Amino acid sequence: MSVEPVTTRDYEARIDEQLQLTKTEIEEISEMLLYEELSRARIRDIEEGVRAQRARGSARAVRRWTRVARWANRRAERYQDQS
Repeated sequence: MSVEPVTTRDYEARIDEQLQLTKTEIEEISEMLLYEELSRARIRDIEEGVRAQRARGSARAVRRWTRVARWANRRAERYQDQS
């Protein structure tokens, strides 16, 4: 068993040969990255929409409970005045 010494230049030349991509492979990778970025953008849009919807729902709940509290307060005052 013999071992040949490998220089950095030889190693880099071998790696460059392995990393040579065809034009089709580059286009496929570019398209894949484009779709990936598009899906991330859609996910961000959905998350923003959910946050906005939750904020509106929270404000709606606050208004609803404020009305209920006012009604309960008026009702309590009415019954105290009758006693």
